[in-house]
Amino acid sequence: MELIVAGGRRLVGSVPASGSKNAALAIMAGSMLVEGDTIIENMPGIRDVSVMSSILQEMGVSIRPVGPQAMRIRTHRFIHHEAPYELSKKLRASSLLLGPLLARKGRASIPLPGGDNIGSRPMDLHVKGLRALGADVQVEHGYIVARAPRLEGARIYLDFPSVGATENIMMAACLADGTSIIENVAKEPEVVDLANFLTLMGANIRGAGTDVIRVDGVDSLTATAYSLIPDRIEAATLLAAGIITHGRVRVTNVIPTHLESVLSKFSEMGASITVGDDYVEATMDRPIQPCDTKTLPYPGFPTDMQPQLSAVLSIAAGVSVITESVFENRFLHVDELKRMGANIRLEGRSIIVEGVPGLTSTRVQANDLRTGAALILAGLVAEGETVISGVEHIDRGYDDICSKLNSIEASIKRRDSTKCAAAGEENGTWVN
Repeated sequence: MELIVAGGRRLVGSVPASGSKNAALAIMAGSMLVEGDTIIENMPGIRDVSVMSSILQEMGVSIRPVGPQAMRIRTHRFIHHEAPYELSKKLRASSLLLGPLLARKGRASIPLPGGDNIGSRPMDLHVKGLRALGADVQVEHGYIVARAPRLEGARIYLDFPSVGATENIMMAACLADGTSIIENVAKEPEVVDLANFLTLMGANIRGAGTDVIRVDGVDSLTATAYSLIPDRIEAATLLAAGIITHGRVRVTNVIPTHLESVLSKFSEMGASITVGDDYVEATMDRPIQPCDTKTLPYPGFPTDMQPQLSAVLSIAAGVSVITESVFENRFLHVDELKRMGANIRLEGRSIIVEGVPGLTSTRVQANDLRTGAALILAGLVAEGETVISGVEHIDRGYDDICSKLNSIEASIKRRDSTKCAAAGEENGTWVN
């Protein structure tokens, strides 16, 4: 499957952000802590959610839609403790099942996870935290195997504020005996959303969003209904589409405070930013200005927006330096943007982007999710029609992105020339 992106159209209009991909996957994993019906609302219709649904179903969980953006996860008393190998290898977030299964079942067996090839994302911090809680954790034949008749609260310090490790340890600690203190934790909004979900189920969690999370273990949790936060990366990508095309785009259904680091850079680049209670509007009516950026854990500039920022700065009026401090290999977009005429060179963990007057269309490959988003942005301003392959990577994390962009004056089609609204039909199925 390929996308055909027509360049040269100024994007104008209003478009909603979908529910958060990363919050959805973590909360789906968290539903394994309880027996009963968990209802998740504001669910994005993306491939990663479909894959996670298939993983849970193979483990004995029942899943069905209960509305256009809502899912019911029915977790039975008896569920498998081992995640299916082939499906789990497709999804990095499958690793988040480790903590909930261990806490509820006393054992868990999860394949070493896959996902985008953007650099090393070892499981050592997950393992360290679970071992501190009293689990025996080993790597056996490509699986992480954890066993613990009962977890015990502990003090845990994370060497790096890993989102996945924070979430896994926090979920496991919910059903541990005693109190757990987790230090140097990730502060991402998705971590806070998971903590809010767990608290609504009866967990005793304090400090999510700060450097230290305290979890007082409880005997059991109760299934609940919960609505996900909006996807801040999708929202930022849509705003970037308006900026790169010198348009005016309003993104609704957002939490503006989640976007502060991105909006600061957009303002530095010359965009006019208007912020409301649940929307952000970006207008670009002047030449895009260069800026220097370093990716950092939240609340710093998100690594998931680094490729998209590179695309926008490729046509800026000057030289920008972007330093990637989170993943060492998040530069798969560089060669593809260079094929479109961008002037970018890689120096260690940084790229130097010298803006050019314009980009040209060609055939490019989306090698990972955010590279795909960057290539769509570049295609919106390239002369002619850009053909993007590897669309399955884009489908992993963007809910009906083509239809959303088309609704604000873009022109994007699937290879069979049907409007990309078909992507929403294809991606929005949670039950296989």
